[in-house]
Amino acid sequence: MEVLTIKQELLINEQIRLSEVQLISDSGEKLGIMSSKEALDLAIQKNLDLVLVSPNGNPPVCKIMNYGKYKFEQAKREKEAKKKQKSLEVKELRVTPNTEEHDFNFKLKNARKFLESGSKVKITVRFRGRELNYVKLGEDVLNRFIEELSDIATPEKKPLLEGKNMFIIFSLNK
Repeated sequence: MEVLTIKQELLINEQIRLSEVQLISDSGEKLGIMSSKEALDLAIQKNLDLVLVSPNGNPPVCKIMNYGKYKFEQAKREKEAKKKQKSLEVKELRVTPNTEEHDFNFKLKNARKFLESGSKVKITVRFRGRELNYVKLGEDVLNRFIEELSDIATPEKKPLLEGKNMFIIFSLNK
């Protein structure tokens, strides 16, 4: 199912059917209250559009402007805002309770790289078979990660055991 977003369009020129409006010129000065017909005539004289910017005002407020240019700049601003938005990613690293030193250092290096790129890091210790009897070993591995990453990241919660996995999530220090 597709969701459509409905954008409120501003009323322009002949679409404005009000008896009187507060008018603002294209330079931004207030021209006072006048009939919408007079305001439209002024806008046409300047080869611009009459746009209803505040329909809830008393009286409603109209502005003389180039509506096409206004829409273009608004779309440009929205596009720029979208570009600056950063979606938060969670990268996962998996280890076992008896991870060797070299493997641990490799995972640690990757965790640092992910954190520095702005992602959160989830480190999961997987317990297989009888390893579930040695949950303390898994907790020690996670505590070692906490210790090693303490200079650039903080854990969001204490290590948590869910089923056969124990995990912790790190986020970059601010």
